[in-house]
Amino acid sequence: MKPLLQSDAFVRVAAPVAVGIVLFGLWEASFRLASVPVYLFPKPSDIFISLVQHGPSLLRALLVTLRVTLQAFIAATVLGTLIAFMFVQSRAIEVSLFPYAVLLQVTPVVAIAPLIIILVKNTQLSLTICATLVALFPIISNTTLGLRSVDPGLANYFRMNRASRLKTLIKLRIPGALPYFFGGLRISSGLALIGAVVAEFVAGTGGRSSGLAYEILDAGFTLDIPRMFAALFLITLTGVVLFSVMAALSRFALSNWHESEIRAET
Repeated sequence: MKPLLQSDAFVRVAAPVAVGIVLFGLWEASFRLASVPVYLFPKPSDIFISLVQHGPSLLRALLVTLRVTLQAFIAATVLGTLIAFMFVQSRAIEVSLFPYAVLLQVTPVVAIAPLIIILVKNTQLSLTICATLVALFPIISNTTLGLRSVDPGLANYFRMNRASRLKTLIKLRIPGALPYFFGGLRISSGLALIGAVVAEFVAGTGGRSSGLAYEILDAGFTLDIPRMFAALFLITLTGVVLFSVMAALSRFALSNWHESEIRAET
């Protein structure tokens, strides 16, 4: 049986956890020695206490933010994949439309979110649209690159056998594009979360439909700094979980045949 310390899966989890424990320990000890006031910068123990005290409201806000994030991520994945399929059918279509995809990527969501919130009366829908715009480009860019990165010899083989565009897409281009696609998913999942939080900041919605951004704003107004950090911790933890899920999905789909994941397991 392989020793635990030589297990790649164990090291993947244990190493970052050990680093985190050391960093949190240093943070706690140094702030206690320096007697840093909690209203300036809280210790990890202050954040944990606030997390427990405000657990129900923070978890409810987390669910709201997570719902917007997942809706935006799914929408970005579907739209981005369809747009990439369209781009790969014709260079003329890609050259004509790709600059507009770049335009969406470089436009700050903070600048256009107020307009979207005004035009779309439904707040949840407007937040989802803002987050989708942020998460869309990595899917388009990575999937298009993957669909175009086929082996020229295999492409000629399909052409010589008069394979249709649909058959070439399904049998050749899509399998070759999967590593790029999953790379896009890893980036896009985090961007969807960022887009959701930024859109919530701009919308500033309160009440039972408020997300973690509103909890941060409210904690800032009341100078409840530990609660602000607790909300930030939940956002960070959610981002890590989303990335880990996408990485696990990539390993599950590619580990049996693609060299990138096969190498990772040896």
